[in-house]
Amino acid sequence: MSIVSVLPGDGIGPEVIEQAVLTLDALGLGLEFDVLDHVNADTYLRTGTALSDKDFDRIKASDAALLGAVGDARADAEYARGVLLRLRFDLDLYVNLRPAALSHDRLSPLRDEARRQIDCVVIRENTEGLYTGIGGRLRPATTHEVAIDAEINTWHGVSRILDFAFAVARRSVCMVDKSNAVRNGGALWQRCWTDAVRRHPEVTTSHLYVDAAVMKLVADPTAFDVIVTNNSYGDIISDLTAELAGGLGTAASANINGSTGFGLFEPVHGTAPDIAGVGVANPMGAILTAALLIERLGHADAAHTLRRAVQHVIATGLGTPDLGGNLSTKDTGAAIRAQL
Repeated sequence: MSIVSVLPGDGIGPEVIEQAVLTLDALGLGLEFDVLDHVNADTYLRTGTALSDKDFDRIKASDAALLGAVGDARADAEYARGVLLRLRFDLDLYVNLRPAALSHDRLSPLRDEARRQIDCVVIRENTEGLYTGIGGRLRPATTHEVAIDAEINTWHGVSRILDFAFAVARRSVCMVDKSNAVRNGGALWQRCWTDAVRRHPEVTTSHLYVDAAVMKLVADPTAFDVIVTNNSYGDIISDLTAELAGGLGTAASANINGSTGFGLFEPVHGTAPDIAGVGVANPMGAILTAALLIERLGHADAAHTLRRAVQHVIATGLGTPDLGGNLSTKDTGAAIRAQL
């Protein structure tokens, strides 16, 4: 039996995670859910603690974690950092995996029908780059303020994310950087890339600068299989691929330690406070994220069944308003379960 930590979180998180858990339960995989519904902004505002050591240990002891969304306008940025970044860094979840596959033609924003069928994965380095918080401000809140954010790249971090990208590739790997302008970090990525290509001669490879990569993604996303890049570029590119695949409402993601296999799985859409509590949030991103979770736990057939169920519901025109349907969050979840 696998134990899954469940953190519903804030905003629409509890609504979509409820449907994801119900759907996983309907698959009959024997999963045990450890629900930490007290890890949220209300607790942080009351106690000042984003994620206690006790709760961290509960999550670490599980086989995987499913997260709804974290963030609240009432709380400062340290709240989200205290949950997400603590889990990401303390569990060394160095892979951010963002698949993007078009479920139906009508969801694509592209005019050219021949180039709509995006089916790729963005592998984003998740623990280095610009988001480590290294830097500072000199003379803040004055007209002489200086702000510095340092981008961190290590041979160890870059090498292991490249190897993970090759491990999940079906056809090809494209490495994206800006080594023509970012000289030092770019040189390290280029060195590690050359070594990785040599280690994986069976995989077709290519390299693009990030500005050229985003142009090519819009012109013909079908050209890509696996894209691997650093933390900040991956953050941007993965949102673009999500939109090309139908929007953030259906986008799934996983934060993975490629060595231990532990993963934190979360839909991409965030807390969406403008529709929280209204009952129209799209649960498909959370349900497809749950498919990633069970796939990593060894239930590949069940994950495939779950994805097919979601695709069928989309194809029949059902779903929440963001997909052109008129179903509620709960009814959309029920429609997906009916297809199982």
